[in-house]
Amino acid sequence: MEISQALEHSQPGLVARVTTAIRRHKLNYRCEQTYLHWISRFVLFHDLKDPSLLEAGDRQRYLEYLTARVKVSRARLNQATQALSFLYSDVLNTADPEHQTAKPVAAA
Repeated sequence: MEISQALEHSQPGLVARVTTAIRRHKLNYRCEQTYLHWISRFVLFHDLKDPSLLEAGDRQRYLEYLTARVKVSRARLNQATQALSFLYSDVLNTADPEHQTAKPVAAA
């Protein structure tokens, strides 16, 4: 499944909303691709569930999965964290669930 298909399946119009928010902030194309990558992996990890319906612990579980199971580098973990913060604050315009339960992720 392609990035755009996963995001559109979880919430129709999400790809357009993400790209619009990225361009509004004048971020570069590479940043756009990176954010779309991490957001789509997040959505796929949660079985294509609409991100706006996920609970506070869902983001934490995903980041812990990246750290413990996938063993991503600290830099990639930071990318994923930034992409999810961007998704919640700038795209979905909701309170970032991570700020509701501020629990640090243990880095590998």
